[in-house]
Amino acid sequence: MRSSQRHGFFTLLILGLLSAIGPFSIDMYLPGFDSIAHSLQTTVAHIQLSLTSFFVGIASGQIIYGPLLDRFGRKIPLIVGLVIYIVTSLSCALTNSADHLIAYRFIQALGSCGGMVASRAMVRDFYGPTESAKIFSLLMLVIGVSPIVAPTLGSFVIAHWDWHGIFLVLAAITTCILLAVIFFLPESKGANSNLSLMPRPIIQSYWRVFRTRQFFTYAFAGGLASSGLYAYLAGSPYIMITLYGLNEKQYGLVFALIASALIAASQLNRYLLSSHSSESVARIALIVQSSIGLVLAACCVAGIMNLFVMVALIFLFLGSQGFVFPNTSALALAPFSELAGSASALLGGLQMACGALSSGLVSYLHNGTTVPMAAVMAGCATLSLFILLTGSPRPVGNHPAQIRR
Repeated sequence: MRSSQRHGFFTLLILGLLSAIGPFSIDMYLPGFDSIAHSLQTTVAHIQLSLTSFFVGIASGQIIYGPLLDRFGRKIPLIVGLVIYIVTSLSCALTNSADHLIAYRFIQALGSCGGMVASRAMVRDFYGPTESAKIFSLLMLVIGVSPIVAPTLGSFVIAHWDWHGIFLVLAAITTCILLAVIFFLPESKGANSNLSLMPRPIIQSYWRVFRTRQFFTYAFAGGLASSGLYAYLAGSPYIMITLYGLNEKQYGLVFALIASALIAASQLNRYLLSSHSSESVARIALIVQSSIGLVLAACCVAGIMNLFVMVALIFLFLGSQGFVFPNTSALALAPFSELAGSASALLGGLQMACGALSSGLVSYLHNGTTVPMAAVMAGCATLSLFILLTGSPRPVGNHPAQIRR
């Protein structure tokens, strides 16, 4: 089961699509913030709360899925989650209330995070720690396509129908993924009836994962680095469209350009791992990312920022993230075998909790300038680097001592 040759391109594609459901659900409706706010007779700031509620749903929902994936195997909880996502996507499409949209997006996130947790756990099931970092880089290729395709598709749907159509398209795409999971995705780990779903054993399992120093350091370092991306997602529609005057199509093109940095870096990461360790690549990338974040924030505070400089700096900032995510994820999950589902859930939950906090902070600090987004991005990257440098665990090698229940 450990050899990558046992698992073909189609399996990796399905895992990538499962990982991309959450990001696609975020990116596709970003160009429609103004249209949604106008249609529902509210403000863009109010609609931004539907993004925050989505992050909160993913963060909390992943904690639920972890024990279920370890107890019932990977596919059954995954299928249930996808069904929940499809139903709530249809609810979002039919709503005419901003508050209802915020609530539905929370439930939609609960469904989408099943795919995120299961895909990470299945990578850990199928592959060893070193190979996992390369596989996560491949999954980033699929995830990275989302910011390129999703805003463009969202803009197209809004232009030819209206924003309600975005959620109909999301439901249709996820239905196709659900069918692929049912008929083509192999089960990576069977049910384990010895694992209890009672609260106390679940809490104990999560605590054993959380207190593992390697997990703690790399999960928080990776989560905080990722939260800089979510700060950008929360702040960029207002900055690019309202402050800099881009239309929805132009915003989609800029979004795609910036996302290409994430894709290119994640693929370059695969080749760097042939001669460098995951921990060294992650450390250097975080040094670069935090430096760029501080320059971005300083330029915004000084009032010398323009569109071209901002796009260039964010391009480099997110390019650094392409090196951080695959390596910190693989290193965080490396010590775990039987509890891979719980470890994956806790990893994703921490990452999304950081994302929800950063996106909410951008909305809370909103003052009509570029400073809140830039300051949060810089703060996230700098704190991530601090945790990595002070944590400094000795990483598990290719044959880790497995942490079992």
